[in-house]
Amino acid sequence: MLRSVFRCLRINPVAGQRSMSQSSLAGKVAIVTASTDGIGLATAQALGKKGAQVVVSSRRQANVDKAVALLQSQSIQVIGTICNIDKKEDREKLVQTTLDQYGGIDILVSNAAVNPFFGNLLDTTEEVWDKIMSVNVKAAYLMTKLVVPHMTQRGGGSVVIVSSIAGYQPIQGLGAYSVSKTALLGLTRALAPELAHDNIRVNCVAPGVIKTRFSSSLWQNEDMMDGFKQLLSIKRIGEPEEIGGVVAFLCSDEASYITGETITATGGINCRL
Repeated sequence: MLRSVFRCLRINPVAGQRSMSQSSLAGKVAIVTASTDGIGLATAQALGKKGAQVVVSSRRQANVDKAVALLQSQSIQVIGTICNIDKKEDREKLVQTTLDQYGGIDILVSNAAVNPFFGNLLDTTEEVWDKIMSVNVKAAYLMTKLVVPHMTQRGGGSVVIVSSIAGYQPIQGLGAYSVSKTALLGLTRALAPELAHDNIRVNCVAPGVIKTRFSSSLWQNEDMMDGFKQLLSIKRIGEPEEIGGVVAFLCSDEASYITGETITATGGINCRL
């Protein structure tokens, strides 16, 4: 009976479901920080393919231009701007540019992170420690603080913070970075109940080893990868698109009853119960 109806209407039920899914963020405006490469770019793609208007950013104009061109070639509505997330004026410019071009903000994906030092934790200098905490933690907090009033004006929104498996299990040589990623798990839990009354959901994604330029020092190290692969259920490293899809889900109405949570996307590395 239903198949007859679909035939008469010339509607493919599967195609119809796919179309609805792809447009599930239609009309939404999304800022993704550090989004011209790796997980950030894959997230911008995933959000854009679901219909969101996307704002990408990077510290270098050439990277912004390249990412915008790529996303536009995929029929994604996108603009881009230079932003050093560690600078107050750049954060404010990123938000204002979004408001000027799109008129509001519904989604923030806080993806920016640095790790300028590899070695023992106690060999980390105060300067490096401050830099990691400023970019990875403080900037995530301050960006959220900037966008919340604009989300409230729109009746709600979604914040997704990108942490790491290192937030649960510190990685040797990445001590300060691991501590910063643990802090993001706590930031997510602390923000969620505060913002729930404004209909703003706050969630977190903790990727495992993902094949990006940022993590190349890990996945290009055969000894390290041999150790990781022993822990993996899925015996390969992840792709950026596999994290982008998780973020896009958390930003969508399909996750409307999820807040204060961290989704680990690690290929099955056991990092918690």
